[in-house]
Amino acid sequence: MSRPLAVIAGASGFVGRALVRAFADDGYDVRTIGRAGADAQWTDADGILTLVDGAEVVVNLAGRSVNCRYTDANRDEILRSRVETTRVLRRAIAAAATPPPLWLNASTATIYRYALDGPQTERDGELGAGFSVDVARTWEDEFFADDLPSTRRVALRMAIVLGDGPATRTLVRLARLGLGGPQYDGWWFAHRRYRGIGPHPTGDGRPPWHRSGGRQRFSWIHLDDVVGAVRFIRDDPGISGPVNLAAPGTSDNRELMAKLRRVVGSPVGLPAWRFMLESAMWALRTEPELVLKSRWATPEALTAAGYVFAYPQLEPALDDVVAALGERPH
Repeated sequence: MSRPLAVIAGASGFVGRALVRAFADDGYDVRTIGRAGADAQWTDADGILTLVDGAEVVVNLAGRSVNCRYTDANRDEILRSRVETTRVLRRAIAAAATPPPLWLNASTATIYRYALDGPQTERDGELGAGFSVDVARTWEDEFFADDLPSTRRVALRMAIVLGDGPATRTLVRLARLGLGGPQYDGWWFAHRRYRGIGPHPTGDGRPPWHRSGGRQRFSWIHLDDVVGAVRFIRDDPGISGPVNLAAPGTSDNRELMAKLRRVVGSPVGLPAWRFMLESAMWALRTEPELVLKSRWATPEALTAAGYVFAYPQLEPALDDVVAALGERPH
């Protein structure tokens, strides 16, 4: 008897590698779409159609990492790599004689507005404006376009994933550099890196800033719960549409950095104002948005369906991932 087929696109990242292992452990024959070494490459439309036709589940995580400076070239590639790969998959699924019953596509909790006043849920969350939101909005518009009557579609609005990935490593580096205190937003010289993008750009083009006092919210999810949630969604046919992949124990920046200092054993945690973060993040080749945007996404759809988080609270999650990264103090 043949094994069910799972097709995973963009499987080279740390989330993709974890899902490949999980589906293989669950008895699936796992095939991949991506660049060199994958079972099909993005330029091979016929090969992609052959893979998805008859598959039980398709998971798309493809997209250029946002752990970079938002230069014009990087901005364009961040958007293009998400929208075009999603379009290729949608066309293949539409053309399949036996389309997959489930298609999970990555998205991001950054789609929601800057929020200090309350959590953003799938049901009543408000979308934001500017570059990162426009990327997410255009990505989901492409994903949910057209009618695929035989395929359940779920957009995985992932918060920052704690694991062996760029966001966790950047936060650990900040703590190691002595910048493990609260991070304060504030005025900075005008630039255009966060201006809107895509067919319907939003925002006024100016970099936003808020007097959050280090209380900007930090939505996150442990890698084990990304895997657990994907398995849960796969096995529950009642879940569709956007789903927030975020732990219920949302933290704020002060709490995050205090717990991170304890976990990595950093005795000093200097507060960092925006002018300090701009320099530090330039050196790390990433953007201050990682720690300055107030992300407050809550997992209403998952908890309502009965999913139980392995890591609902921040400190045990940080303990686990920092130990796995080998960043624990000796």
